[in-house]
Amino acid sequence: MADIVRQDIIEKKIFLIRGLNVMLDRDLAELYGVQTKVFIQAVKRNKDRFPEDFMFQLTAQEKAEVVANCDHLMNLKFSRGFPSVFTEHGAVMAASILNTPRAVQTSILIVRIFIKLRRMFLHDAVLKKELDELKRQTNDRFQVVFETLDHLLALDEKPK
Repeated sequence: MADIVRQDIIEKKIFLIRGLNVMLDRDLAELYGVQTKVFIQAVKRNKDRFPEDFMFQLTAQEKAEVVANCDHLMNLKFSRGFPSVFTEHGAVMAASILNTPRAVQTSILIVRIFIKLRRMFLHDAVLKKELDELKRQTNDRFQVVFETLDHLLALDEKPK
């Protein structure tokens, strides 16, 4: 399937909102090869398949933050509505209701990327825990090193 989207393009469309990795409705529609209007209608027709942990609507503040951080979403700035976002499970459910070959194949890639992100966060958490333990076991001579590491980790924790 030549029209399957590249992994790096999908990764750029995943945002951290409310502590969850999510994708905007318009981005999922584009990735699945359907118009946003068609995508939203399909979701509305199958509302019972999308509980709040699969899909939720952005607040005004969240929408403004997403628009400010993403050049490809600048036209959302002038939209009166608030986009919906989909978690990993919501993205898969959306592909299942669209049931097109492209949606199915793209959803597999999306799930793999979400899994990769989850592993990265888990790995970071383990490293942070090990670093905290190491801090407790060492003396004050290494305090500057630990402060620098804490600063670098804090820079990495800022969401996109």
